[in-house]
Amino acid sequence: MSIITNCTRMWLTRSVKPFLFQREYDEALPYGDCRDLGLYVHIPFCRTLCGFCPYCKEVYDRERCDRYLDALIREIHQVGGPERKRVTSLYFGGGTPALAAERLGEVIAALEDHFIITQGIGVELSPDDVTVPVLRTLREAGVTKVSIGVQSFQEKYQTMLGRRGADRRAMAEALARVPFETVSMDFIFALPGQTFQDLRVDLETAFLTGANHVAIYPFIDFSFTAGGISPMGRGEKRTLLDRITRWCLEQGYVRTSIWTFASQAGAGYSSMTRDNFLGFGCSAATLLGDQFKINTFSVEEYCGRMDRGTLPTALTLRFTPRQRMVYYLFWTAYSTRVDAAAFEEFFGVSLKKMYGLELALAKGLGLVTERSGVYEMTLKGAFYYHYYENFYTLAYIDKMWGLLRREAFPEKMVL
Repeated sequence: MSIITNCTRMWLTRSVKPFLFQREYDEALPYGDCRDLGLYVHIPFCRTLCGFCPYCKEVYDRERCDRYLDALIREIHQVGGPERKRVTSLYFGGGTPALAAERLGEVIAALEDHFIITQGIGVELSPDDVTVPVLRTLREAGVTKVSIGVQSFQEKYQTMLGRRGADRRAMAEALARVPFETVSMDFIFALPGQTFQDLRVDLETAFLTGANHVAIYPFIDFSFTAGGISPMGRGEKRTLLDRITRWCLEQGYVRTSIWTFASQAGAGYSSMTRDNFLGFGCSAATLLGDQFKINTFSVEEYCGRMDRGTLPTALTLRFTPRQRMVYYLFWTAYSTRVDAAAFEEFFGVSLKKMYGLELALAKGLGLVTERSGVYEMTLKGAFYYHYYENFYTLAYIDKMWGLLRREAFPEKMVL
């Protein structure tokens, strides 16, 4: 897998230079001139730990969570400037952020001291959190979007993933009583033995339960997880993805990204497709212009850094111009389309000048179509994005997260 990603990186960056992350941090983060800035906050606590989940997390303890939230608020005030900056959105991920629902209002208030949030606030929930009291607390704090990690409504896959069954009727009642702008439900795609009928039933159930947006994430077997689940083969995976995509489009659902669909105009949930973003909390990443930073994964070390008034950055990558372009294109393509005009506005150079050969090849292979300077993925292109994303995740994200789970502040990392 590293051969594929290394060759791709060298070809697209026109250089053998790897991505070099080093142990360094800034006393302040220069976000003032960044456009399309989003905010992300990580809450790393769960009731129980799912073996398949790769994210930074630990078992919930009220006292430890309160200490963490106090440190989180200090980080926000240390990074935030005196003048409030307009940002696109705010997303809380985890972990299970709803375990801290009673204090999320404090965190949001701290952020609003420094930022004007223009496109809403999203919070991830587990099915157990979808209750009227929790939803009302979130609404009162300013939350406008929720994403519920269902993974599957079907017992055979719940058992495979080590999850408890979701109470669909209770969820539907709570969501009807406390409405949100977006109700997204997450499902895992390409589990062993999973069929088109299985996925269709899950998506139909989601929309009947109150969702207006669904995400179908591919199952990825991270090296440090303990799920013991074998991923689906490529041919079977492509057939399944094409069938469920066609079915969603036939139902009139709008494809909002590579693996998300909405039943209502304007419903969307994504913390990933931002030109720049600030991340707060353990494991949160920050992307500002030509630099990428990631915070320590250790709750204890994170709190210790903030007690001393030192930012909790574990590793920093300084992009070359071509590396930044590759990162931009990879995550912009997540939306299934790349706008040449937006690329030129961001980088000050023509997309065709930088990647004309690759675009022509993608069109010739039937991966994208082009109209008025906008390149849009075909079904074939979307599958190969899925397919390559698996290599990317195992070659880069798996290695990074695996290292940071072992060491709070590594000396360096080469990818």
